Amino acid sequence: MMLLVGCTSGDQYADIRGFMEEVEAKPKGSIAPLPEFEPYQPFTYGAANRRSPFEPPVVVTPRTAEQRKNIGVKPPKDHVKQYLERFTLTSLSMVGTLQQNNSTWALVEDDTGGVHRVQVGDYMGSQWGQIESIDDSRIDITEIVSDGASGWLRRPRTIEIKGID
Repeated sequence: MMLLVGCTSGDQYADIRGFMEEVEAKPKGSIAPLPEFEPYQPFTYGAANRRSPFEPPVVVTPRTAEQRKNIGVKPPKDHVKQYLERFTLTSLSMVGTLQQNNSTWALVEDDTGGVHRVQVGDYMGSQWGQIESIDDSRIDITEIVSDGASGWLRRPRTIEIKGID
């Protein structure tokens, strides 16, 4: 036992114990309570079925019954739907073009991230949009939409190439 007592030469940790006693002697602080938190109120968007404010409105001029007969614009009857006709044109974007021999194809990305190859004459969009021309930076499309008076009219649309960020 004496051997063990003789090996310890004083208190090595006196400075640490002194510091701890000094810290414990100081007055204790208080923690402020958490602020009241208001629960999140979700916003319900009620204008989803209306025209986008970022697209130009379709100007429909009133036509007489005689003028409507002569137009002859109607959606195709025996048309087999193509894959890109399940998307609206606003959810599709042009990402590039391909050229081989005399053929030009546009690369179109849908809202699920899939990229599809289209050419002049193909249909895309939910309003019987048929591709009229393909350029390096844009696709020109003609849609067939209702004129609101039990007739149909052609509406030109353009899909610009997606910008590089």
